[in-house]
Amino acid sequence: MDSKQLQAKDKKELQTKFETTQTSPVFVPAVDIYETDDSLVLLADMPGVSNQGVEIHLEDNELTIRGKVAEEPSGLNPIYTEYRSGDYYRSFTLSNVIDQDKIEALMKNGVLKVVLPKAEAAKPRKIEVKAG
Repeated sequence: MDSKQLQAKDKKELQTKFETTQTSPVFVPAVDIYETDDSLVLLADMPGVSNQGVEIHLEDNELTIRGKVAEEPSGLNPIYTEYRSGDYYRSFTLSNVIDQDKIEALMKNGVLKVVLPKAEAAKPRKIEVKAG
């Protein structure tokens, strides 16, 4: 019998060529992208980020997602920790297949959902064949 076990993945810390002034770590959120007939749906896992902590920017065909985690309560002395908290950053280059004016986003339970509607020209369509 083949049994599958869940394997916890460590968070991937953002690697950049630039120096930052931020002292807390910045992670690359895990992302799944799905395609429907009408859109691409991007799901980004950003635990600890609230609706107010999410920033999404679109400039020059680049979609940038930032998630800011609320500060942890002060006065606590960690004895043992397995979870590193920090902010999130990821960017994507969009093609002309996406209708950039109709992008929508929803943050719920630490998961950001971004719906990227396809432009009309990029949507699949059925072509009717006429009898000649």
